[in-house]
Amino acid sequence: MNNLVYESRHPLVKHKLAKLRDKNTTPKKFRELTREISILLAYEATQDMALKPAKVETPLTTTGGFLLQEQIGLVPILRAGLGMVEGVWEMMPSSEVWHIGLYRDEQTLQPVQYYNKLPVLPTVQVCLVLDPMLATGGSAIATIDILKKWGASRVKYIGIIAAPEGIAAMQTAHPDVPIHIGAIDDHLNEHGYIVPGLGDAGDRQFGTA
Repeated sequence: MNNLVYESRHPLVKHKLAKLRDKNTTPKKFRELTREISILLAYEATQDMALKPAKVETPLTTTGGFLLQEQIGLVPILRAGLGMVEGVWEMMPSSEVWHIGLYRDEQTLQPVQYYNKLPVLPTVQVCLVLDPMLATGGSAIATIDILKKWGASRVKYIGIIAAPEGIAAMQTAHPDVPIHIGAIDDHLNEHGYIVPGLGDAGDRQFGTA
């Protein structure tokens, strides 16, 4: 793995991730934990965002401050990525949100695109791809392919858990894209699911298991 893979060491991420994995966690609690973990991961993933100086009027005087210089786009991969948007958007309310819909063919394990609402030309400087699970890496790679063809100048991936196989595939396809992840798990099973994992993130969020 190269130095663009960042596995969170934050105690709160580890604590909440243990609860997220629990098979007895209800869909409501699963959504809450997904939102909370996403906030923490977004904090870590945006530490290098460019700033511009600004003047601020406090109740007492004028002082110096900083504002984000780059416009950020949030790109959740449907449908599981939807659960990550709310928390990240809360941290960066001026961000634009663009949805890309992909599903994994259960026979080939390859991504199939069914939805894309990107505008004709890029409107943001940084895209944060949001998807809870980096398994085979196919959906993330396909999404980043779309964003780069669209003209996105900087792309980052934020996920909750990843398999080593997915990380390796991402690094081969997009070695310039940083990967921010809550935890790196052991392996993929014969069905392409992350082990120990947390099950199907979409089903567990939306109660459709």
